[in-house]
Formats: sequence, structure tokens, C-alpha cells
Amino acid sequence: MKKAKIISAVVMSGLLSIATGHASSIKIGFNVPLTGFAAADGKSALNGAELAVEQANAAGGINGDSIVLVVYDDQASPKEAVPIAQKLIEKDEVVAAISGSYSGSTRAAAGIFQEAGVPYIAAYAVHPDITRAGNYVFRTSFVGEVQGRAGAKLMGETLGAKKVSVITLKNDFGKSLAAGLKQAASNYGITIVSEYEYGIKDRQFGPIVSKVKSDKPDAIYATGYFFTAGPLVSQLRAAGITVPIIGQEGYDSQKFIDIAGAAAEGTIITTSLNRDSASIETKNFIREFESKTGNKADMVAASAHTAVKVIVAAMRQSGSMDKAALRNAISATSVVAATGTISFNALGEVRKDVQVQIVKDGNWHEHSVISDSKLLAPPNE
Repeated sequence: MKKAKIISAVVMSGLLSIATGHASSIKIGFNVPLTGFAAADGKSALNGAELAVEQANAAGGINGDSIVLVVYDDQASPKEAVPIAQKLIEKDEVVAAISGSYSGSTRAAAGIFQEAGVPYIAAYAVHPDITRAGNYVFRTSFVGEVQGRAGAKLMGETLGAKKVSVITLKNDFGKSLAAGLKQAASNYGITIVSEYEYGIKDRQFGPIVSKVKSDKPDAIYATGYFFTAGPLVSQLRAAGITVPIIGQEGYDSQKFIDIAGAAAEGTIITTSLNRDSASIETKNFIREFESKTGNKADMVAASAHTAVKVIVAAMRQSGSMDKAALRNAISATSVVAATGTISFNALGEVRKDVQVQIVKDGNWHEHSVISDSKLLAPPNE
């Protein structure tokens, strides 16, 4: 395992305050991929978390104590995530932790934090088993099946699609989304005419594109991350396929648009961030994130920012760094954040609307909002 990466100005300022005796510090752990295939998402998530910590400290921290983000690079690898979790708990003695990483590493770490009784929030990892690690584990984004069901409603009810081809990334993320779509498809008159799988290293999709073209679907539901979805969407459009392509929060990055180019136009996704939101919280986040980083805000940044806000609110509410009290405060929280109003069910799953975004003129914009509380109900056990 690599040593902790003290790369954050937030972390450094906290360490300096300890050294000079000006203030105490409260440590929040943060595992995030800063190298490897998921590094771009990891950097964006870290920037979002740093911004939330900076804002909290500027507002007085926790009873005058500063918050410190203790950051480790997990490379989106379960093998890295387990020893990182142990180090955050045993060496760094964090009071809570956040995953700014993907489902595999988050699932691996969740059980470690649960066993130690340290609250742990998955910012955007979607696999359903994450919160099933126990009552100290929470999630501020949608479980994969919820987003899949939202995709079914979007295609069947809003877009009027009857025949859908599914393209599934073969990992926790892609499979859980596809599972949710299959659960709800028939409720909206959708027939899944075919499903094709691909690996996370794949960038050439010729055989899949040819088969989808012969399917003649009304819409395509394609799971993936921006670095797989960009080439996939580009190749689908180059083959003359013009039907709507529905993605999910893994597409939610300006990098998807940069990779796909003109082919990105009209792509629709389910996600957590509405760039055109009237919410002051969302507007402020977008403005301050873009001012801080020079980059456009995306879902992973907003989700990490949200997770930090939840922990900060719970610390202030509980008035204690006792981990059981903090867990109880997180469980009872209701926080207005950049990704919506956050509250949790008994399993630690978030309850909120699904945002639908579409690429218009080279940028993500609001398409619609899915607010069906029954459809979007997360698992309770």
C-alpha cells in the first residue's frame, strides 16, 4: 500500500494548526483513486471534498476545531482499500470516513469501518451490498438498481421507447444498473431485445455496434464511465444509429463530451447533479468549484462535497466526536446539498430525486427530473 498522500491544502492547513497549537483538528478519512484508470474521477472527487472542508472551516469548523481530510490513493482497487481503511482507523484515528471511489474498493472497505464502529459514507459507489455491511455505512448517491429503474421510466414513459438494446459494462457498476432496468422495464412497456457486455479496458466496440444496429431498437441503455462511454457513443453514432442513448452518472463529466465530440449531442443520463438547478446550494457549489479548480463541476465532485457536508452537519448536530453519537446523527440527518436534500432510510440509503441531464451545445443541461418516490425507493434491508 502506498503512503498517505498529503496533497490537499486543507490537510496541510490542518496539520499546521496542530503544530502551532492554534486549534485542534478533527480527522475525516478519504479513500479515493488518484492513480490508475479512475484517477480523473478521483481527482474531481477530491476537489469536491476539499471544497466542502474549506467551506466548513471558514464557517468555524466544529466548535472552533478545524477539519482535516486524511487522503489515501486506493487506485479503485479492493486490495488497496482494505489496508487503507485499517490505517485510517488505527493510525490516523479518524472520527469518520468517506469513499470517493468506485464500488469494488468501497465494498471492501465498508466492512472494515463497520467492524471498527467508524461511520463511513460512500459518495457515489452504486453497489447494493455497500450499505449492507452494517449500520455505520451510508450512501449519498443512488444504489445502482434505483438508477436503472429511473432509466426504464425515462425511456418508456418520457421517450416512448418500446424496444431497447442494453450494453452493459461487466463490473459492479454496470451490472447493478442493468439489473434495475430489467426490474422495471415491463412496467413501462419496454422489451429488452438484446444485451451485450464489454470489459472496462475495451475501447473498440465494432461487433456490439453492428449487432445493435441490426436490432433496430427505439433506444439504447448503455452503462459505463466517461472513458468507456465516450468511445462507445462515438462509434454508435458513426455507424448511423440515431436513436436516444441513455447513460448514467458514470457519463457525468465534461470529459465524456470531450471524448465523444459532436456525437455526445443529445446523450441523456440519470445522475445526481442538475447544472441548471434553481437551488442556491447547487448554484453556489458549481460556482465555487469551478472557481477553485478551473474545471466544470461533475457528479463525483458534487457527491463528495455532499458526503462531507453530511458528516459536518452530523458533527455539529451531535455536539460530540463519539462515533456512535455521530452515526446516530448521520442516520437522522436532513441536509440540503448540491445533489439534493439528503436523508437516509434504515439501511443508510439516500432518498432523493433523480436528475436527468442531456448534452446540448457541448454542455450538460437539465432534461427532466424523476420524482417517483415509489419507483426510487432504495432497499431497506
